[in-house]
Amino acid sequence: MRILLVEDEVRMAQAIKRGLRQAAYAVDVARDGEDALYQASINDYDAVILDVMIPKRNGFEVCRELHAQGSRIPVLMLTARDAVEDRIGGLDTGADDYLTKPFEFGELLARLRALLRRGKELRPTIIEVGGLESDTWGQRVKRNGKPIELTTKEYMLLEYLARNAGKVVGREEISEHVWDDTFDPFSKLIEVYINRLRRKVDEPFGVPLIHTRRGAGYVLRAPPEDEGEDV
Repeated sequence: MRILLVEDEVRMAQAIKRGLRQAAYAVDVARDGEDALYQASINDYDAVILDVMIPKRNGFEVCRELHAQGSRIPVLMLTARDAVEDRIGGLDTGADDYLTKPFEFGELLARLRALLRRGKELRPTIIEVGGLESDTWGQRVKRNGKPIELTTKEYMLLEYLARNAGKVVGREEISEHVWDDTFDPFSKLIEVYINRLRRKVDEPFGVPLIHTRRGAGYVLRAPPEDEGEDV
């Protein structure tokens, strides 16, 4: 999943970004309100973590503008101000939740997961495709009841494929949602991770779930399927 983090404090932004990536999120960072609105207009995000006190346009203005544009991206506001009036103001501008600094990172993750579950598509916590079961809460995977050990990045890629099961996803989509906007979609790294997943998810079970659509991308789908142009 891809998150937009809007935070102008460099150390805070780096710490949150590092923690989110370790928790299997792709993260882009905006340093001010105008950049946040621009990035939200050109990229597809699953959620926004938005600090209130940011330059150019504050978090309340950004949230209000996103809401006015019809955006349904879940917004978690961060602020050092803990007055009830401030929390009410944030929620009234369209924020979905409000977290006061300082906070425990575990709480931020829990609130983010809750927002994503309540999102416009009510994302399931368990995704099943052809005997493959992905627990998005615990980031655990098993196939036919047998646990599969994956690295964080392998899990991120598999979850993105599973959430789009049956749909061909291109390299650019994968690079944006599994890595971030600085990743080169033509890098061979995507193929490397696809091959790693095949060795762990497909080869031990004899029936492939991960397929390549030449010139288009990759698709995770339940058997049986037989399309000659897939390999």
